Amino acid sequence: MKRILIVDDQNGIRLLLQEVFKRDGYETSVAKNGFEAIELFTQSPPDCVLLDMKMPGMDGIEVLRQFKSAKPDIPVFMMTAYGEQEQIDAAKALGAEKYFTKPFDIHELRSEIGGILA
Repeated sequence: MKRILIVDDQNGIRLLLQEVFKRDGYETSVAKNGFEAIELFTQSPPDCVLLDMKMPGMDGIEVLRQFKSAKPDIPVFMMTAYGEQEQIDAAKALGAEKYFTKPFDIHELRSEIGGILA
């Protein structure tokens, strides 16, 4: 079973994504910040990551940098509520698969993840 790590500081988004991807047959784990995400990633690397760009403590760019350093081929999808082109460019430069602007289209997100994990 493919595993997805969902990282977002907003509880509602974590719950929604966890519910949707569990229903699609994936194993999911969730983290509310970058530190939790790195701990979960280290314990058991997922097949794919959904990562919020803006989080308190450690932002998504730093988390992405650490994930890609540990496992360069892991697909990481960035989520952002902001249209900050600088952050988006930095994420792409570090190897982010794609980014989704909140509120995102859940069907598009499912389709992208499904395509990568197929």
